[in-house]
Amino acid sequence: MRRRNFLSLSALPFAAPAAFTLAAQGIENVDLNVIHQIKNEAFNNSQVMDTMFYLCDVNGPRITGSPGYKKAADYIKKRLTEHGIPDVKYEDFEFGRGWQHSKYSGHMIEPAYSELIGFPLAWTPGTNGPVRGDAIHAPLRTQADLDKWKGKLKGMIVLVDAPRTLTMPDKPYGKRYSAEELAKMTEAPEPGATPFGRPGGAAGGMNREQMMAFRDKVNQFLLDEGVLAVVKTSYDGDGGAVFGSSGGPYQKGKPVPPASVAIAAENYNRVLRLLDKKIPVKLEFDIEAKFYDETTKAFNVVAEIPGTTRKDEYVLLGGHLDSWQGATGATDNATGVAVMMEAARIIKALGLKTQRSIRLGLWSAEEQGLIGSRAYVKDHIADPADMKPKAEHSKITAYFNIDNGSGKIRGIYTQGNDMVKNTFSSWLAPFADLGANTITNRNTGGTDHQAFDAVGVPGFQFIQDPLDYMQRTHHSNMDTMDRVPKGDLMQISAIVASFAYHAANRDALLPRKPMPKPQPTRRDGPPPSSAGGQE
Repeated sequence: MRRRNFLSLSALPFAAPAAFTLAAQGIENVDLNVIHQIKNEAFNNSQVMDTMFYLCDVNGPRITGSPGYKKAADYIKKRLTEHGIPDVKYEDFEFGRGWQHSKYSGHMIEPAYSELIGFPLAWTPGTNGPVRGDAIHAPLRTQADLDKWKGKLKGMIVLVDAPRTLTMPDKPYGKRYSAEELAKMTEAPEPGATPFGRPGGAAGGMNREQMMAFRDKVNQFLLDEGVLAVVKTSYDGDGGAVFGSSGGPYQKGKPVPPASVAIAAENYNRVLRLLDKKIPVKLEFDIEAKFYDETTKAFNVVAEIPGTTRKDEYVLLGGHLDSWQGATGATDNATGVAVMMEAARIIKALGLKTQRSIRLGLWSAEEQGLIGSRAYVKDHIADPADMKPKAEHSKITAYFNIDNGSGKIRGIYTQGNDMVKNTFSSWLAPFADLGANTITNRNTGGTDHQAFDAVGVPGFQFIQDPLDYMQRTHHSNMDTMDRVPKGDLMQISAIVASFAYHAANRDALLPRKPMPKPQPTRRDGPPPSSAGGQE
């Protein structure tokens, strides 16, 4: 992968006197002297990869409610205090129970030995020592499937998914946006387009509530049958990459399935081919996992750099701290947390003063449906159920989010807010030489900025180069620091620090769309897959 070499800024055209701004050119006020300082600090004195190391290699993974999450939060509090940001709080919200695994071992024993690349699915129990049993393929996607397999699965290790067809890769896993692709983004979206190209709507003809109810029924069925373990295939990827998330509910009181794992598609398909030829297969798993039931609370990490003349107003920078368990949660989303911390460090290190405060919001339970950021919004800004603004609704000027992997910023989505386009164009102009110059009126979804946009607060996600995020690292066992380009994170940190600085010093709050109408309450979390998963 090509990386920029930022050893010197002497050639940058932004070492301008403090008095020189783009305002003289009829464009929104941008302090080029400050931007030069920010670039210099971001590229020549960066600490972002050191922060990544402690978030990932030392304290990853970071499942909501787990000891790993708490350790990462305590590290963040210590790190921010060292940066001169001692105002760090843990803000509780209602969640469920925590979960963490400490051991995984999977093997095919017969007809020939093979290791099974995989990991346990979250919120499923351990095996209480090694368990060995015959494999059986029993898809459980409908009530008819449950009726078919009733009384036939006791003491078995059950494979519940269909095989995945793997084809020869004929395209690179990683990519950066081309100029043509970025230009296309500025056009109005095609009807029915969804983020990341994922199809909308629930699977199997069931709505969300029906899917969750069926998940609970399948989990209870597996328990009643006396199944030893449940095996799912990696729902995406190949080459040993295993994609998986949860296999059971984080809420207390719901049926929890037996020990459940996701394994590599190549391993899964081999077992199914053997079974299809009537050749018996014996599998063995040894899993240690623990539920944390001491509290139903989880927490966000919130920190603040106080402003000067308007410190009751603030700019909010954020990303989600929680991750999945297959790896260390590097691209999803230690990168977002690390660059927001780095942006705050840059502002403090340079001694920059802002009229408004700059606040960090590092969210928990994003992976269960933006629960942490929605809790913050409900407590501080407005409850979507009634849309009655709270005190901070008129005090927050914008929320900026990072959570699309580790690729550098190429621009920003306005979420349909035409009124900010000229402002963002001015703020991005000094970073055009670093590849960031695209502004699209399109919406993007799937992460925490939506919680703010939903109550009429300007909430934005930056456009990031996709790299191999969706093909290799997102919710997989490959989500490690090795997939994170240092130069990209330095670029993101500089742009975020500049956006935060200029938003905090802007004369007026950023313009916002009309307040939405009250929204009916909804159950949190993504729709579950069959056989107990929530992928």
